[in-house]
Amino acid sequence: MGKEIFPVTSENVNSDICMDMLEQARDGVIIIDDRNCIVFFNKAAEQLWGYTEAEVKGRNVKCLVPMPYRQDHDGFIAHNRETGLNRIVGTSREITFESKNGDYVSAEMSISTALIGKDQKRYYMAFMKGVTEESHRRKLLDLQNKVFRSLSGDMLIQDVADLVCQGVEEFVPNTVAVLMQLTAEHRLEVLSGSGMPRRFMTALENMILTEADITALANDLDEANSVVWESYRSLGISLGLHECWASAIRAPNGRISGILALYSRNQHKVADWPQKIVSGAVPFCGVVIEQYEARQHISQLANYDPLTGFLNRSSLHKLLKSMISRPGDNHFAVLLLDLDRFRDINDALGHIQGDTFLKVIAERLKTLCRSNYILSRSGGDDFVIIIPNATAETAVDFIKMVADAMHHPLEVGGNHLSTSFSTGIATFPENGPDGESLISHAEMAMRQAKKEARGSYRLVSSIDSKDAQDRLVLGSALRESLSQGLLNLHYQPQIEARTGEIYGVEALARWNHPALGNIFPSRFIAVAEETGQIEAIGRWSLEKACRQITQWDRDGVHIPVVSVNLSAGHFHNRSLVSMIADLLHKYDLSPERLTVEITESVMMDESEETMNVLAAIRKLGVGLSMDDFGTGFSSLSRLTRLPLTEIKIDRSFIMNLEHDANAQAVTTAVIGIGNRLGMTVVTEGVETEVQYDLLESLHCDVLQGYLFAKPMSATDLETWFRKPRKLMPAMMKNRKKPSS
Repeated sequence: MGKEIFPVTSENVNSDICMDMLEQARDGVIIIDDRNCIVFFNKAAEQLWGYTEAEVKGRNVKCLVPMPYRQDHDGFIAHNRETGLNRIVGTSREITFESKNGDYVSAEMSISTALIGKDQKRYYMAFMKGVTEESHRRKLLDLQNKVFRSLSGDMLIQDVADLVCQGVEEFVPNTVAVLMQLTAEHRLEVLSGSGMPRRFMTALENMILTEADITALANDLDEANSVVWESYRSLGISLGLHECWASAIRAPNGRISGILALYSRNQHKVADWPQKIVSGAVPFCGVVIEQYEARQHISQLANYDPLTGFLNRSSLHKLLKSMISRPGDNHFAVLLLDLDRFRDINDALGHIQGDTFLKVIAERLKTLCRSNYILSRSGGDDFVIIIPNATAETAVDFIKMVADAMHHPLEVGGNHLSTSFSTGIATFPENGPDGESLISHAEMAMRQAKKEARGSYRLVSSIDSKDAQDRLVLGSALRESLSQGLLNLHYQPQIEARTGEIYGVEALARWNHPALGNIFPSRFIAVAEETGQIEAIGRWSLEKACRQITQWDRDGVHIPVVSVNLSAGHFHNRSLVSMIADLLHKYDLSPERLTVEITESVMMDESEETMNVLAAIRKLGVGLSMDDFGTGFSSLSRLTRLPLTEIKIDRSFIMNLEHDANAQAVTTAVIGIGNRLGMTVVTEGVETEVQYDLLESLHCDVLQGYLFAKPMSATDLETWFRKPRKLMPAMMKNRKKPSS
């Protein structure tokens, strides 16, 4: 580097040179005096705001400030002049302001201040660097990342859609964004649009797109503007909407899956750059809609009969359980309708036409039912209808109306067919304490109707007058057996799918009465719930299981964890937590050796008391498992609110896993959900090697079922534990892999 130093004189640097430099600077430069009036406004500033120097010079600088801050802007500057506290001066920040033509411009602003002249008056100088496009790209990327993080968790799709719309609205002030899904019926279903006037939203949802509309959207995504705005412009303007930017959303398979629209409340014309924002948000909006459709499909597979669209059997039982648990004077009727001579129709017309006949029957039943009736196809040619707040007389009147309607022939494949139903009617609470017994009694009544006169009905009360007395006898015997220690726990092993190692056991209550014989758990548990003994059984099960873990440890039988089933009633009792803690202390057990299994009725109960009890149990370190996951329509939406460590896939999905595509789809989805949430997934009812191979390939963690071992006494389990266990080929392969 040369050492020459050239002299600097006033001729080299003077005020004219400095002003020329500022005037020609690439960034906008604005200088204000001690009265906050603009005294300098260079060419770059003119380009940013769209005003000429002559239009702003001498005016208060607040004319350039974003509208929400104009009223208080002089106060902000006065505070700085008086105190010298610099919250903005000397810093750099991004701001968005409105240009002369109504566009919203983003710029990086830095402010300097100086005392000028002999009077030492404080002037301020702002440098403004336009970053609108760069800012938009960054904010869109941030919004996309937020959306993807939300989808990878378990945020409700509607909440994710709200997140998208709120993010898009932040780009263009005074706007409202709407995300819509295009349904199979070519209607627009609004997923999010909280700021949209109701009349305009109703107009959008009542629209049915034609095939020409769909084709136009497929050819040009921006045609969405004509669909959601041009036809409704006058209505929108009357409701305060003055402009729209919209884009169709294309799914990965090429079909149009939805529309994202941004409506402006600004009366002045805004340039077309908001269309770029909408187009930039469309890709991740497509992912949101794709996830929404996938979750809807999973829910449909899990809860509804694919042929008729009615509730399936497992969902019906969950709903019955929920209805029974409601407080107050709760009563309803359960009707089981069985089609007469359906086999003859199947044999004559074939199974395809037989399925069509069932769908036509279902449609006719739907037209006869009121909106609050619950319809289910429980399998084959059986239908169940639940009539809320109904007596036996109400149910009889309804089934007579159904019988009259069935006299009118139905057309199926060019054939006119007449049919009838044999029906059994049960009522709650008279004919059973739980859904299983109600359905069972209604089925018994239906069979008697079919036997005596096809096309007729029978009431449960007319064929089973001894049922209530039987429950009383069973309840008394159960209370006596509990006090005398006649109940037992059996244990069914749970096996790690990859290695064949024992993961734990599930404790299952068993009752063999000296006089009544072996009582099925489904029967005595229902009686225990009805007679108020279920909590006593739960306390006994916990104590027995903890004592048995200690005994096994002494005998050299290491069972890592024991799962104990508790009913919903336990979780209303705050003493449950202290009881579990006392048992762990009494038997010197680490908390991870115990897991508590909860049912969907606990999930349905969102009371603060129940949620506090669940949280306290997890705080102890005890595991929480959701039993029969995947059968209840509320499970997916409520799952993340519970502090679960484990979910158990119900055996109903495993029974036909090899052959039922729907069961495979639901099982795959549930395992995926569990894996993403970091929960252990346990599958019950595994009975075949084919089922094992499928579940192992889906990365299910733990398997339970007769393929490995049936439930057994503690003594038999010890014997089983010491014997070589059956290993699947995949297990042996995984065992041979060296540990990393």
